[in-house]
Amino acid sequence: MWAWFYHPSKLPRAYHKWISSAATVDPRLIEALQRCRKGEITYGEDNGQAPLLQSMCSDYGWPADWGDPAKAVPFPCEMVHMGRGPSCEYHALWRFFRSFKWSMATYLPVNLLIIARRRNLKAVRATFTNAARSSAFLSAFITLFYYGVCLTRTRAGPHVLGRDTSARQRIDGGVCVGAGCFLCGWSILVEKPGRATNLALFVAPRALATLLPRRYPLQRQWRETLAFALSTAVVLTYALENPDRVRGVFGKVLRMVLEA
Repeated sequence: MWAWFYHPSKLPRAYHKWISSAATVDPRLIEALQRCRKGEITYGEDNGQAPLLQSMCSDYGWPADWGDPAKAVPFPCEMVHMGRGPSCEYHALWRFFRSFKWSMATYLPVNLLIIARRRNLKAVRATFTNAARSSAFLSAFITLFYYGVCLTRTRAGPHVLGRDTSARQRIDGGVCVGAGCFLCGWSILVEKPGRATNLALFVAPRALATLLPRRYPLQRQWRETLAFALSTAVVLTYALENPDRVRGVFGKVLRMVLEA
């Protein structure tokens, strides 16, 4: 999440697009927090950055002063809520239910497709339960991230770091996003332990990719090709010899393909 917010170019394009679709946040808000971190937006100073958030104020019907860092120290948390009122808790609930609906629309069709050939009530019930649990996990992830930002900006952060201009600058310069990143990870407790392992294996390579170069010199690409070939061979071997070791949606789809 930290990379998605501050270093989007380090994430795979499709992965970044998927996170953006799930987050549904105004890009001007992200840009404003990025500029706060870079020091381009400085609270209490008129440095020509007001038009960015003032355009957002115009679209949402808020006072123009909310978007002026020289006057609004910090800009109101209601702007983070994007039209859902001043309450951080109400915004968190809205985020959860909206994300749950979006997640069910993503998970349920895939899971139903996998069990389409079984045609028994028990499998359908289990599919709905698993889809709801995965949707609750993703909803909690998104909700905790946003509430972590709000908690740091308005609830706990000012009491710990202070309410002066420099403290507000630190909070919006990365502390609030860092708190959101820390809290959202705890949503994994909603999922089954086995599913948590699958998610870790899915996320870990993408996290490591933010620390490593996205492209390698042509003379070294054989290493990447070799690693891909070996890993594919291992997965296919287990899928044929010990299919229970290849878990999750990928394992189910792979077994269907190999059995066809």
